[in-house]
Parts: sequence; structure tokens; C-alpha cells
Amino acid sequence: MKFRSLKEDIEILEKGLPPKKDDGFLGGKLDPKEASLIILPVPWEATVSYGEGTAKAASSFKEASHQLDLENYHYIKPYKAGITMLDYSKRIKKLSIVARKKAIKVIEALEISKEDKKSLAFVNEASKYLNDYVYKKSMETIENGKFAALVGGDHSTPYGQIKAINDSTKEDFGILHIDAHHDLREAYEGFTYSHASIFYNVLKDCSKVSKLVQIGIRDYSSEEAKRMTNLEKKGACLYDTDMQCQLASGKSLEDIFLPYIEQLPQNVYLSVDIDGLEPLNCPNTGTPVPSGLRYGELEHLIFMIVKSGKKIIGFDLCEVGDNEWDLNVGARVLYNLCGALLSSQGKIEFK
Repeated sequence: MKFRSLKEDIEILEKGLPPKKDDGFLGGKLDPKEASLIILPVPWEATVSYGEGTAKAASSFKEASHQLDLENYHYIKPYKAGITMLDYSKRIKKLSIVARKKAIKVIEALEISKEDKKSLAFVNEASKYLNDYVYKKSMETIENGKFAALVGGDHSTPYGQIKAINDSTKEDFGILHIDAHHDLREAYEGFTYSHASIFYNVLKDCSKVSKLVQIGIRDYSSEEAKRMTNLEKKGACLYDTDMQCQLASGKSLEDIFLPYIEQLPQNVYLSVDIDGLEPLNCPNTGTPVPSGLRYGELEHLIFMIVKSGKKIIGFDLCEVGDNEWDLNVGARVLYNLCGALLSSQGKIEFK
């Protein structure tokens, strides 16, 4: 793909013409050197424990974004700050397919045989390779003075990006995690870097993460609930049932969300699993769960971070299903996340 300068890209985008199939994110063809925000797509789903398809979604976001109009109510022309999405790695996609086949053997085994142990070891090594790839790509983006973002793939994919941010920043930061699940299991189903273990691993390996705030949680184990409780001041969780009860009693979203936003430090990383939304908006995600945030509630939660004056330093969006509707919703969430980060960093205005 032949890149355009930021000025050229803005001129083309503002004509409002239908994007061509081979155009990039939002229909742009921006040179990454001129971007403020670089999105890394990661087509990986080796350890998913229910539905598949999110790896294919990661490689479909560019085309899905062509459906979007570019004006946004809260964030003033995010594309003017320069947003680009890198090409996905075909090597990572192929490795995911191989690792997934081996992971299925482990998951379905009633007893772990010698051969299953080899498959488990392969998946864990493949996951380390993935983490290293994401870490290096994210660190390259950060060292070039850009903001790093990621679209999965399953929720194990952003580990390397969060680690890169951890290793490159001097200040501590918090994570706002929107999800139906805690993702606090230790080596779920034997996989060290399972999608269900992302925040267990992040809290263990990222010393500058000073706070984990989770919202939308409604499907979890006793092990995870205990782990969240044991985080004490380092963790806070707004369970979905609690949120729904407060809404039913007449509380506003502002009153419900604000106490959790206030617990976050000045620098915030956003991690969004699409299944944090109600299944109407993500019916083909890997592990859909009834209830959840409505689209507008997620939109408002993200905007409240910006309105609070906190800085969004990176984000990920994971577990979007490979389906036209799921990708349509996912692309809109992604564009909102881009606008939120860029406005929180003073790259664009917001209202």
C-alpha cells in the first residue's frame, strides 16, 4: 500500500468518498511515521475456551471500519491527529492456527497424556513468542513517540503491549478493564498465557500497575473473586449485578461510575473485552454472557475518563467476533477509544 502524508489523508477522508477495499483503517492510507496513534492487529486465539473467530476479526477491522462515518459527538475529528492500523502478521495468524489445534487436544483430554503435555508445552512456547512479538512492536511504536493500541484476537494478546508500556514509563498507571470476566485465573486449563489469565499475569509482571479497576464482571470463579478481594487497595470491581441494581434504584451512570474512576491514577490504560457489552452488541464473541453494559453506557464510561482530566496512555479491544454485525460494533468502539485517547492527550478537542 502506498502511504499518504497526514495532510493528504485528511483531505481524502474529508471528501467523504466510499473507501476502496484495499484502503486502510477508516479508509485512510496514513504513513505510520506521521501518525499519533498506531493500532496493532493481533490475529490470535490459541487458548479460547468456548467460541472461536476472534483471530479472524483482528485481520478484518480495516475493512469493517470503512462502514463508519468519521464525525463523533464527543471527540472532534479524531482522524486529524493521525490514526493508522498496521498490517497483521501472517506468521502470527498461522502460528495461532497450529497452536489452537494443539490447545483443543489439551482442553478435550480427560487425562493429560505424554503427547498432550507436548501440546501444552508447544502452546505455552507459542504464547511466549506472541508476547515477544507484541512487546517489540509496541515498544517500537512507543520509542518513536507514538501511542500504542491493539485489537485482538483473544484477551491474552495485549500482555506484551501492557508490558511495553510498563517498561517504558517512569510513572505508575492504572488499568480500567471492561469485561464480563475477571481474567484473573492462574494458568487457566494449564495455559500460562490463557485469555482468562491476562490480568493475573499483568499484575505479577508489571510493577508500575498501581490499580486495577474492573467493570461489568458477571461470570467468574471463586478463585478470581478471592484474588480481587485480596488485591485490597490495588483493586476495585463494579460487578454487573451491583450496577444493574443501582440503575434500577434510580442512580445515574455518573453516580455509579464516578467512585471507580476516582480510584484510578492520573495515567490510565483501557482494556476492553467486547463481551463487557450486552450480547446484543457482540453475539458472536467467544464467551458471551447475559446482561452487561449497553453500547451507550460503555461510550459514556470511556468519556468520563476523558472528562475527569486523566490521561489515557494506551488501550486494547479484544474478543470481537468475526461477523459483520460484531465487527460493525467493534469498529465503532475502536474509533471511540481512539478519540478518547487522543483527546485525553490534548491531540484533539472534545465536548
